[in-house]
Amino acid sequence: MRKRLLYVLLLVVTATAVVSGVVRYRRQRHQLSIANTASSTPTPLGFEAYEAAVERVKADRGASGAGAIEIPTELQHYSERHWFLAAQVAEIMKYNVQTCQDYIDLAAMIQRGELVGVPSVTNTYVLFGVGAKADDSVFTKYEDHTIGLSSEGQVKDEYRQLDEQRSKLQSEIASLRSQASKLKKRDNTRKKELQKQIVAREQELESNEKDKALIDQSYGTAESRQRLQREFESLQALAKNFNGRSFNLEVPDDRQALKINMLSSLRPEALKILEEVASSYHSQFDRPLPVSSLVRPEQYQHVLRRVNRNAVTIDTPPHSTGLAFDIDYRYMSAAEQTFLMADLARIKREGRIEVIRERNANYHVFAFVNGTRPSDDLITASLDKATEDVKETHHSQEKATAVVKNKKSRGRVRSGKALVRKSNTHRKRR
Repeated sequence: MRKRLLYVLLLVVTATAVVSGVVRYRRQRHQLSIANTASSTPTPLGFEAYEAAVERVKADRGASGAGAIEIPTELQHYSERHWFLAAQVAEIMKYNVQTCQDYIDLAAMIQRGELVGVPSVTNTYVLFGVGAKADDSVFTKYEDHTIGLSSEGQVKDEYRQLDEQRSKLQSEIASLRSQASKLKKRDNTRKKELQKQIVAREQELESNEKDKALIDQSYGTAESRQRLQREFESLQALAKNFNGRSFNLEVPDDRQALKINMLSSLRPEALKILEEVASSYHSQFDRPLPVSSLVRPEQYQHVLRRVNRNAVTIDTPPHSTGLAFDIDYRYMSAAEQTFLMADLARIKREGRIEVIRERNANYHVFAFVNGTRPSDDLITASLDKATEDVKETHHSQEKATAVVKNKKSRGRVRSGKALVRKSNTHRKRR
């Protein structure tokens, strides 16, 4: 009997382990499949290759990973701290490089062929965390306030829901006031409780009216409504056939996957530099180069800024041009970093890139359009703009933090379902 029980227990443990492994494998496959669809051209490297590349990036280097790291002058900050940013701003101004404010702008740039898709994994590099902060929320237009892009039917539904919510709140407020008016003077405790409920409902009603006003502002006129509808239809057209795949904008998982696919894009000039650096690194160490960021719309940049202080939010953030990419050096040995920095320093001396070693374990690389660095005069002329933009950004962030703290102290929580939401951290970019 004891042997039989042990045998049954062994079978249960084995079956549990197998089921757990299958569930874990499917979860990983689902997550990586989202990242693994980011190519404008078919790639022979699939899920297994992507998973293997990630393992190679994160592999323990052992004793060979230790050692002193000396950062070349080319990858350090200039004595004028804003010169690095000004050089990139100068290039953007010199060629009037188009930037993307939101996913809608990014989709348009992709459709015009200004950006090309970057495969999630090749023999020499792997996209390592690109689009990690992309969510499954509806696509929005990013202006002085955030506008949810929806079909005409969805806009009507939102109006209907707001109307129903407003009627319900008005009815509840009237009922609470009626109850309070019938109470006797000695029922102070009950009166205070009812008054709190009335104030809470009035605050919800105020939020409801503001949301409706913002929808009116965006969809209230025929001109603005038609413009937003055209942009929504353009996004739908891209979603129907992007990277050989169709995405349903009504499905949250598809929205997230589409965002990651779009974020896996670069301008050809930047992709050429990326491929050159990756090839050199792979030839030396037989590891794929981990690329952690490519194009980033300003909308995504603001989300990233919450966890990455290096994600600048100026009028023309370099990543919003599609000319910048980041390399993750977190898992690299001292020898790997030394080699890679020397290679990047060489390309910078040739005048083809601007580059810096950031403290958050990234090398930020910006490719110059024609492989030629802008003149010092042009960089100097851009210096004030870069400095002023950074100051304005910090001021805006301080105000946003104060607003958030005040809202938390009042215990006000707003629904995330509204089609239009206020943006406390963004000023109009155009």
